[in-house]
Amino acid sequence: MGELTLAGKAALVTGGSRGIGAAIVRRLAAEGADVAFTYVSAAGEAKAKDVVADVEALGRRAVALQADAADADAVTGAVDRAAAELGGLDILVNNAGVFPSGPLEDVTREELERTLAIHVSAAFLAAQSAVRHLPEGGRIISIGSNLAERVPFPGIALYAMSKAALSGLTRGLARELGPRGITANVVHPGPTDTDMNPSDSASADFLRGLMSLGRYLDPDDVAAQVLHLAGPGGRNITGTAITVDSGTNA
Repeated sequence: MGELTLAGKAALVTGGSRGIGAAIVRRLAAEGADVAFTYVSAAGEAKAKDVVADVEALGRRAVALQADAADADAVTGAVDRAAAELGGLDILVNNAGVFPSGPLEDVTREELERTLAIHVSAAFLAAQSAVRHLPEGGRIISIGSNLAERVPFPGIALYAMSKAALSGLTRGLARELGPRGITANVVHPGPTDTDMNPSDSASADFLRGLMSLGRYLDPDDVAAQVLHLAGPGGRNITGTAITVDSGTNA
């Protein structure tokens, strides 16, 4: 067995109890990192415990932190708690997300504010808090969406806008933190087989029709890209967006 690429590293993944987030937590742990992750509410505690058990079975430390990404104080508190529990922080993955959809005229003020809080403000605040802990070689990775780059159907203006903001944030972080040896990147997944977008949903065949490869992503496909950016291979990649979408945006 080769040397673990993230041995001795500590990571925080927001929204890490299910779907893409859970896959990222497990992949980082499998490569040697101790991992803290957030989950939004008590309803997700059982899934959070399952992820903790999986990480501990790999011989790594896991810390589950209940924190709503729409709550600014909870976001910054989770970063500081993760660093305290793990003895530092090397990797931040901004993954927590929601999927608002529907006609433009039906979007409520509350939905607008919550979406921007979770996708934009939380990513900014987590990065702002994390830089107090990240050493040279630290990594900030945000999970966006291929819909940030191309919007092929109506009803997702709010979602696309909120995910597109991560590209601007990423470029700004890369410029600001580059002199400190910290990288920042965003991964834009396409349709991924999770409980938020199952591959057997009513819209799945339509979405497959948009893909060059004609197949949904597995959460591990996204986690593999995050691992590359977090590991030695990502040390000179910064300020960019990487799209993993089965050719949906081709």
